[in-house]
Amino acid sequence: MVDTKRNRSRGSMQDLGSSDVFPTLGPRIIEGMHPATLSEDELMSGVSLTFGRTSGPGGQHRNRKATACIMTHDATGVAGEASERRRQSENRRMALTRLRRCLAVEVRTKVDSNSFSPSELMTSRKKGDQLPINPKHWDYPSLLAEALDLVWAFDMDLRSAAEKLGVSSSQLIRLISHDKQALAWLNRQREERGLGTIKP
Repeated sequence: MVDTKRNRSRGSMQDLGSSDVFPTLGPRIIEGMHPATLSEDELMSGVSLTFGRTSGPGGQHRNRKATACIMTHDATGVAGEASERRRQSENRRMALTRLRRCLAVEVRTKVDSNSFSPSELMTSRKKGDQLPINPKHWDYPSLLAEALDLVWAFDMDLRSAAEKLGVSSSQLIRLISHDKQALAWLNRQREERGLGTIKP
């Protein structure tokens, strides 16, 4: 059980299953800053934690303690879960990473495509029209969220979104393709609009 000022635990669970993230319906449209771009402290102030034991590989030693962790973003219901590590602290860190990536994919913030300008983070990461980023880096979900918000604002027009970001279309596709869920989301949206799907 977690009881801190910043985190609200919903208690423990006997069996959390084995999936990496809990499926949610989307996209969710919200006002203000995208939660995936917040600092860790700012994000965690609006997150509920649940700890529990999990079934699956690992035997009895894996299930003795409530090491599995689910992080749920209170405002949107989007969640990230981790249970494969034996240490609760490691699962908590993995759950946070997965939550941020799920938020980047499933939550959209309103962007004015006409007045949009890239964030300081996006600008600092660019090298000309290139956007090198390791998908395991802390900055990746923030960049992904910003890119997908702009693609959404341009109604899935990748070329226009890439021009606004100041990167090539291939670099934008590469950024999105680092995350399988993000690419799947993009292709679903494009299919709904009668547009061709994107291959990484």
